[in-house]
Amino acid sequence: MDHEQSHTPPNFNRAFAIGISLNLAFVVVEAVYGVIGNSLALLADAGHNFSDVMTLLLAWGAMAISKRGATARHTFGFKKATILASLSSALLLYGAMAIIIWEALGRFRMPAPSDSATIIMVAAVGVVINTATALLFVSGRKHDLNIKGAFLHMAADAVVSAGVVGAGFAIAATGWQWLDPLASIAIALVVLITGWGLLRDSFHLTMAGVPAHIDSNEVLAFLGRQPGVSSVHDLHIWAGSTTENMLTAHLVMPEGGSDDFLLEIMNRLRRDFQIHHVTLQIEQDAKCGGRGHQGGRCWPAQAKAQKKSA
Repeated sequence: MDHEQSHTPPNFNRAFAIGISLNLAFVVVEAVYGVIGNSLALLADAGHNFSDVMTLLLAWGAMAISKRGATARHTFGFKKATILASLSSALLLYGAMAIIIWEALGRFRMPAPSDSATIIMVAAVGVVINTATALLFVSGRKHDLNIKGAFLHMAADAVVSAGVVGAGFAIAATGWQWLDPLASIAIALVVLITGWGLLRDSFHLTMAGVPAHIDSNEVLAFLGRQPGVSSVHDLHIWAGSTTENMLTAHLVMPEGGSDDFLLEIMNRLRRDFQIHHVTLQIEQDAKCGGRGHQGGRCWPAQAKAQKKSA
């Protein structure tokens, strides 16, 4: 039996439109003044901000695509576009930072004077713009990996821009031009560390992994404890998008089960485990037998095996 309940995430169209407009304008300003002021730190930050504009565009586009309905060729619809967008944005971020580090190492070998006043003023504007953009996505970061990616990019930008301001003051006070490429490398490392969680989580979901906030063992035990259920097998849990989770399982019930029973289980899975789309198959004479879930694990056979080995 398949039961689907609608799960509509908040609309962030306005946030994406404002964020993209602000940051695209700032990228142009920062790049121009980075060239004028001969600052690799500003150019590095501009490159990073441009990657964030692309990230916002990817996230926004994926959100729009995910709303398309299912077709004969795509029976799940296009909701997984949000997962692919979060993975793409993470890879884009890492690629941009690799280029920045390479350029900074070259600047160490051939240092060039930079205008500290220009660095300070432009980067300070960046702190304001990036903070304002991050706040547009703060409400959705805990429930949508796609929105979390946008938030992390912009929050990291605010920190990075603050670091560039600090580097500008340090250059003005000491005259040490090598602080500019050093700040660029520090920026890149901060961004790489910040983006690791996004890369890891999005890749995990792309590979149909169980979402991080769901414990598959707890779900397995929950299903196995239900009245009339003698065993559970072929349990699969995965993310259909960055906001919706799916489950399929076979319940062995010698006496059979009713629609009301299935509806109650589905409602509890949604409420207690945030699993939104559930397909359960009832079998009356099947055995657990070592099929399906996580390399042959099933309920209650797994529990018995653990007890015996202990």
